[in-house]
Amino acid sequence: MRRLLLVGAARALIAALIAALLAALVTVWMLWWSPGPKAGPHTLIVEEGSSLASVAAQLDKQSAIPGNATTFRAMARLLGSSDPVQAGEFEIPRGASASGVLDLLQHGRPVQRLVTIAEGTPSIIVQEKLAAVPHLAGPAPLPVEGSVLPDTYGYQRGETRAAVLARMQAAMTKTLDQLWAKRTDKCPITSKQETVTLASIVEKETGKPSERRTVAGVYCNRLKIGMKLDADPTVIYPVTKGKPLGRRILRSELVADTGYNTYRRPGLPAGPIANPGRDSIAAVLDPADTKAIYFVADGTGGHVFADTFEQHQANVQRWYAIRRARGEM
Repeated sequence: MRRLLLVGAARALIAALIAALLAALVTVWMLWWSPGPKAGPHTLIVEEGSSLASVAAQLDKQSAIPGNATTFRAMARLLGSSDPVQAGEFEIPRGASASGVLDLLQHGRPVQRLVTIAEGTPSIIVQEKLAAVPHLAGPAPLPVEGSVLPDTYGYQRGETRAAVLARMQAAMTKTLDQLWAKRTDKCPITSKQETVTLASIVEKETGKPSERRTVAGVYCNRLKIGMKLDADPTVIYPVTKGKPLGRRILRSELVADTGYNTYRRPGLPAGPIANPGRDSIAAVLDPADTKAIYFVADGTGGHVFADTFEQHQANVQRWYAIRRARGEM
């Protein structure tokens, strides 16, 4: 009889242990692998230097995990990776488990937000573009003309506009240093600032990548012989700070001595008239081998080049004929 009681007690104990184990496994599954309580996708921003504990508190506050911050930390230490959480903005999908959330924060890709600065964008437009980005913080500084490298830049929600601008300017400094080190002696420019200034004119004068080095060659030839650059964009810049003029240039603007008007005097203007791209900078530092000192539009979006004034005049007349045929004159 006693033996039967002992056997019964042992079986009851084993059953209790199994039930407790199953309950524990169910609890672990519920806290770690079961779908999370959040109804839809939501955003979590992890600040630089955040710990697992602080992230757990954020998730708990958002009701984004089963259980609470304490159970999340316990499950993470017991079953999760020991890798640190990443800084950035993360979009947590609907129904993500605690396990899935931790893996996303440790190994997933943060949300990538992008802002693009096109080649030839003037600094006043760079400032306006940064100011219009809704997820950045703080005022948008006005960058020095020519200090920004046109490109596409990533940013994080809540980052300051000044920080994003600083990256754009650091990229220009780095690119200019790299290209300057490889410069040729084909163009009579003596500094990086002069390089950016001339590159900004090249950027504004042609939209065809294939023409950049030739346009640069024309302007370098003019600088060599002391000839005026006669670049319309330099006349417009003091009037609009680089924005489109929206009309024809006035005669009064063509004769105004603004420091930028390359119709008034030879040499480079007072400074850049836009933020030139890498290719225009490279074109100035290694221009095409050409004898051309003139160019005019060809009606296709490009230009036709000439070595002599007589050739140039013939090209101009052809351009006028194209414009008359289009009803533009």
